[in-house]
Amino acid sequence: MLDHSIADNYERFENLIQEKGSMRAVDAAKSLGISEAELVEAKQISGAAKRLRRDPERGFAPLIEGMVGLGEVMCLTRNEHAVHERYGEFDNVNIGPVMGLVLNKTIDLRIFMNRWAFGFVIEEQVKSGLRISLQFFDKSGTAVHKIYPTDQTDRAGFDALVADWIDTSADQIITQPMPPIAADRPDHDVDVAALRKDWDAMSDVHQFHGMLKKHNVGRMQALRLVGEDVAWQVPPEAITWALERAVDAQLPIMVFIGNNGCIQIHTGAIENVKPMGPWINILDPKFHMHLRQDHVAHAWIVRKPSKDGFVTSLEAFDENGQNFFLMFGERHEGNPELEAWRDLLAGLGKK
Repeated sequence: MLDHSIADNYERFENLIQEKGSMRAVDAAKSLGISEAELVEAKQISGAAKRLRRDPERGFAPLIEGMVGLGEVMCLTRNEHAVHERYGEFDNVNIGPVMGLVLNKTIDLRIFMNRWAFGFVIEEQVKSGLRISLQFFDKSGTAVHKIYPTDQTDRAGFDALVADWIDTSADQIITQPMPPIAADRPDHDVDVAALRKDWDAMSDVHQFHGMLKKHNVGRMQALRLVGEDVAWQVPPEAITWALERAVDAQLPIMVFIGNNGCIQIHTGAIENVKPMGPWINILDPKFHMHLRQDHVAHAWIVRKPSKDGFVTSLEAFDENGQNFFLMFGERHEGNPELEAWRDLLAGLGKK
């Protein structure tokens, strides 16, 4: 949408901050009735933001590939209900026209590059000093991924990379609203026997989304229909319980949080789980997670077949039935799932 000029958006933002004080960009944008990308774009007026250009054929892929060898950064991926922050280095980057992978244990991403529409570099003063970030947004202006240099980043290399991608001639962005979430078709129209047959035939968890598409079913709809021996509900509080019990057991886990443009993964043991109001937080030196426990409307334990045996996840869904958090025991191809992870899930009960 293009309802206000960049200068108008910046003036409205300045007035908001004078009235309300410091706010998160996503919250300020919501107050102004614009997207976060449009708010970031407005900060070009003060010089705090600069537009990043897209390669005509590969989008922002070459910029992400250029992060290899620049040392530690902090990557942030979030959705409406949860935030995933991971410190580490880019390595093993492979980005195709649609799907991209960053397969380093510290920075582990699944990137849907065709959905990255806008990018900016931002420099702004915060309590800790000057903070620099690369921020990427989808066509609706919703943030899909952010990258922050740290004290361990090769700043000369980082700055040179970013300078190569500054776009000084871009037009004002035009955002497009995301289409509404399609409603699931009625349960009685689903061939449940065929769905279960294909579920049992899976040999890799990555076949799951293809199976949903084949049967034209929603994710939670499939869990509801496929059978309680492979998918069952647990109390929403089970998300917090599982994290706390993983700390007590020093059990290595995998935490997935994503949006329509990026999924970010942490693998390893966690140390410090701390509730703060409605938030449940992981506050470890190299991994932070912030999740709105009160936004967990439904929680499920799900068992998917693989060639290495069942792979079991704990999954959170919002009130619209949209998945926004997944948790697994640490797993590696060729090895069966950790028995300690299965024992942890067995202790969560059923709803």
